[in-house]
Amino acid sequence: MGNPNSGKTSLFNALTGLNQKVGNFPGVTVDKKTGVLDLEDNRKTILIDLPGTYSLYPRRADEWVAYKVLMNADADTKADLVLLVADASNLKRNLLFCSQIIDLKIPVVVALTMNDLAAKKGIGIDISGLEAELGVPVVLVNPRKNKGLVELKKVLAQYAKIPANKTNADFIENLKMAPKAIEQVQNIFPALSNYAAVHYLINHENFPLTEQTQKDIEQIELDNQFNPTKTQADEIMQRYARIKQIMQKNVVEPDPLEQKLFSDKLDDVLLHRTWGNLILFAVLFLLFQSVFWLAKFPMDGIELVFKQLAFWLNHNLAASWFSDLLVNGIVAGMSGIFVFIPQIMILFGIITILEDTGYMARISFLSDRLMRKVGLNGKSVMPMISGFACAVPAIMSARNIENKKERLLTILVTPLMSCSARLPVYTILISLVVDDKYYFGFLSLQGLVMMGLYVLGVLMALIVSYVMKWVIQIKEKSFFILELPIYRAPRWKNVGITMVEKAKIFVTDAGKIIMIISILLWFLCSHGPGNRMENVERKYAALAQVLPAQKAVLAKRLSSEKLQNSYAGLLGQTIEPVIKPLGYDWKIGIALITSIAAREVFVGTMATLYSVEENDNNSLRQKLQSATHADGTKVYSLPAAFSLMIFYVLAMQCMSTLAVVKRETKSWKWPVFQFSYMTGLAYLMSFIVYQLFK
Repeated sequence: MGNPNSGKTSLFNALTGLNQKVGNFPGVTVDKKTGVLDLEDNRKTILIDLPGTYSLYPRRADEWVAYKVLMNADADTKADLVLLVADASNLKRNLLFCSQIIDLKIPVVVALTMNDLAAKKGIGIDISGLEAELGVPVVLVNPRKNKGLVELKKVLAQYAKIPANKTNADFIENLKMAPKAIEQVQNIFPALSNYAAVHYLINHENFPLTEQTQKDIEQIELDNQFNPTKTQADEIMQRYARIKQIMQKNVVEPDPLEQKLFSDKLDDVLLHRTWGNLILFAVLFLLFQSVFWLAKFPMDGIELVFKQLAFWLNHNLAASWFSDLLVNGIVAGMSGIFVFIPQIMILFGIITILEDTGYMARISFLSDRLMRKVGLNGKSVMPMISGFACAVPAIMSARNIENKKERLLTILVTPLMSCSARLPVYTILISLVVDDKYYFGFLSLQGLVMMGLYVLGVLMALIVSYVMKWVIQIKEKSFFILELPIYRAPRWKNVGITMVEKAKIFVTDAGKIIMIISILLWFLCSHGPGNRMENVERKYAALAQVLPAQKAVLAKRLSSEKLQNSYAGLLGQTIEPVIKPLGYDWKIGIALITSIAAREVFVGTMATLYSVEENDNNSLRQKLQSATHADGTKVYSLPAAFSLMIFYVLAMQCMSTLAVVKRETKSWKWPVFQFSYMTGLAYLMSFIVYQLFK
């Protein structure tokens, strides 16, 4: 355990290495990192990295997780010993949390990190004196350089053998916090320390107690006129008074007027009103471009592997419903899962680098003012910017937003950012109706239209968030209290571990739902009511005998007509009256339905419908340009194409995103709401655009 930015996760990674796994704490989307630690006596010890927290008065979901473990209110995690990580350069603040754990009477070992930074600041600490004052072991460690780890393991092995409640003298000797109320709670729970009894009085509603026990504690509060707010304030004042004495005896601190550190000088530039924002935009631009460029090659490779696998299966398996399911359902679904892994790993790798260096906190600080006006806060900007690459990892990265309402708003609007999956759709539609001309010799008209689509997504996200902040009623006050960590070099081992962890989480959790929906879509596209599909096959079998030279052309037409007569095709024709006011025909309707799997499926669906090979983009453009309605008018006219572009900017057409939203919100309520509002917004805006340009 420890304060945020104290080096807690670095120490966890140094102690466990790759011998760790990631899950979720029950009932919340808070990562639960568990590792195996080999102590000196060869005992296998389970080490759990609990979320960072500043004190035993929780406010965020992750702080509640840590709090309940310490209060023995978590059924799955019982703490035998607490390894508390404290920042030597911010010792006064870290000692508050340390002192609270000491008074819970849980065995504690303090690992003192950031000692090199403390030395640079001119801070000197008497370790033996600090140990004597706290009554617990204090070990100097540097997890980045693997220093002090052997000694720490020895101390942990020795101290783990000491029974609970036999350690730690009271940090506050005379708890001036309702002694009678404490005694009455201890009559119900004899094992509780005085300080733990206080927390049962304050937060018992959040503990898994029987209804009668809850009533008994409520009665104790009433009988003793227990005031939680006053009690907390008195406690903190007492603790800081004692901490001040300890600091005066055992810590040498520098003159506050001493010259600023390099980190402070760097902040003068990076947090400057003008230069800071310019540098921020440059960093975000490079982040987006890096994810886009770097992910392209492994994504292309993964797609090629799955295409080759599908090709091999098609040519080596006998034609049957099972082989069709395997190729077009299961393999296609797996391709849709694994193709996202490079983006997820690269995005989280870059985000981890930004966090390790300390710049992520500066990004949140700089963008907070704009984000707060629309109901978000500074921590929302990274998920939203990441949404330009892919909404899936972007939504996963929204976990670091403490406020429930702001986190939910971020999740709901992030898919409005134009992800890379929309790019193939934009590219082919723009090439159909926008001239390839340049202004001033370098400004491409097609490029300007493309940029306009991306800007539209950002503006709509801000507008929707502003409206929804009044709709979503979560009674939780929003505070943006941010500690700016010191600038440091990134820990590359930590970056690698994070990248692997995030990829595993996506594959194992969201992947299950994606596979189910992929198989369902395969069924809808491969089967039709009655004997429609059989009739189509008989028709083309007869034509193949009459026209053997046109076997390849007939095969493409067969695929197109079978899709037209499938459940998905009939659904497209059924919804044609609904989408006709937007300028779409039934074929576009099928593409809208199949695009639910992934937006880029639009191009492949059009290629199948117009009997064109997927990799033959020029022929596809020619076919789309020459496609006409029954009355001879163009299907892809300027109004229809712009309407379709707007629809793809605003509509939720990505089952991977919906799966992740369900996982992050632990409910189908919000993915259904998100799908509904985005589809409704897309329909309305597309209708307006079509009517304006028509």
